[in-house]
Amino acid sequence: MDIFLTQARASRLANRRLLAAVATLSDADFHAPRTGFFPSLARTLNHLLNVDHYYIAALHGDAAMRSLWAGYVPARTAQELAVRQDESDQRLIAFCAGLRSGDEARVVAFDRGAGMEAGPLEPLVRVLAHLFMHQTHHRGQAHAMLAGTATKPPQLDDFILLGDHAHREVDMAALGWAEPV
Repeated sequence: MDIFLTQARASRLANRRLLAAVATLSDADFHAPRTGFFPSLARTLNHLLNVDHYYIAALHGDAAMRSLWAGYVPARTAQELAVRQDESDQRLIAFCAGLRSGDEARVVAFDRGAGMEAGPLEPLVRVLAHLFMHQTHHRGQAHAMLAGTATKPPQLDDFILLGDHAHREVDMAALGWAEPV
C-alpha cells in the first residue's frame, strides 16, 4: 500500500509547484478563457479540487460526499485555491498513510445522487488509482494552459523516482520531508 502514499505525496508536490506558478498570474489571466474541457485555469483547477473533495469524502465513507460536491464554492484566486488544494492533499496523504496490508480488499461506496446504498461500490485500490489519474490528467491540462501565458510551466514529474531526488530537494525541504530510505 506504500505506493499510494508515494503517489499522494507526489501529487501534493506537483500541485504545490503548479499552483505556485499559477499564482504568479494576474486574476484576469487565472480566469481568462483558454482551450480545454474546462476552458480556464480557474475552472480546470477548481474542478480538480472539487473532485478531490468528493473522492476523499468517499474514501472516508462520508455520507455527505454528494452535498460536498454539489455545494462546492470555487476559489476566486489562485492563492486561495493553493491553500485549499494543499489542505485536500494533506487529507489524502493522511488517508494513504493509514492504509495497511489487507485494505486492498476494502470497497468504497459512492453517492451519485441516490444515496450511498444505491451508488456504485468500487475496490479501494481502483478508487485511488482513478483519483491519481484524474489529478494527473487535469494538472496536465492546466500545465498546457499555463504554457499559453508569460509564466513558464514547471516540471511536474520528478517526484517519484529516487534518481530524480536532486530535482525535488527544495520542494521536499519546504515541507519538512526526507527521502525514503
